Amino acid sequence: MILVFCEIKDGSIRKPSLEVLSEARRLAGSDPVAALFVGDNLIGIENAANYGADTIIKIQSPALAAYSSDLFANAIADAVIAKGAKILLLSATSIGKDTAPRVAARLGAGLAADVTTLCIKNGRLQAVRPMYAGKANATVDFNTDLQIATTRPNVFALASVPKAGTVETLPAPNGDFKSIVKEIIAKGSGKLDLTEADVIVAGGRGMKDEASFKLLEELAETMGGVVGASRAAVDAGWNIPHSAQVGQTGKVVSPTLYIACGISGAIQHVAGITGSKFIVAINKDPEAPIFKLADYSIVGDLFEVVPELTKAVKAAKV
Repeated sequence: MILVFCEIKDGSIRKPSLEVLSEARRLAGSDPVAALFVGDNLIGIENAANYGADTIIKIQSPALAAYSSDLFANAIADAVIAKGAKILLLSATSIGKDTAPRVAARLGAGLAADVTTLCIKNGRLQAVRPMYAGKANATVDFNTDLQIATTRPNVFALASVPKAGTVETLPAPNGDFKSIVKEIIAKGSGKLDLTEADVIVAGGRGMKDEASFKLLEELAETMGGVVGASRAAVDAGWNIPHSAQVGQTGKVVSPTLYIACGISGAIQHVAGITGSKFIVAINKDPEAPIFKLADYSIVGDLFEVVPELTKAVKAAKV
């Protein structure tokens, strides 16, 4: 059995979780796939059946209303043992990245993190993951009975494969924990997370100031995308949140289209965008390193190019 930990947000299964579920269905073939949900208000979990879940498992408790490392890791580990799963898959979201190694440590299992390719070889999971800031790919085999992997968002294709989706309930974990989350106070942006976006328009030091990011916001809105930033822009004191930072010390993204505006192409930034399907770079410096990576390069003043690009997109949509 392949067990997939799925996340719920605002009454819907998160897209990265559906991607993992779709990939699990492909890997499993005729073998069973189970979707695992942990929380309190588990609305919308039935949709997992449309993406290949033979069984939908829920672990529900008021204590699980907010994400807690210890509680969620114990709940997932309990589900693995109860169902006898041989493979556990999670999306490499902030929760997945935090939970997966804890589950692996509890169960003495091997873990491949942030993988971009999965296959079954000789009856066992094999994964490919980028290394050295995306300069190399490592093929990872497992020498433990339980094999755990987290998958990079926006890499694996969604596939609708309706299954039975029989719902089962497992008991919530109990015991003493090092920490319990009592409350989460978050600034709601209402915008799509960078890791889930199909289009990202990102700005760097070349934007000159915070006000100039309005140009990028207009282009992103026109294209149905979101705005990102390089570390240089985030560290410049322009009131750009760290959640918008793309790169080795920010978020690793894999959009269909990444538009880099005024970004030189430092290795730390490049490490976060190599998974993009198409990269467009706009920079007035013809020697900017970003051009070596870009699929389409525009040498010019971004303050002239971006407004014209926005106009062109608007005109094409009429």
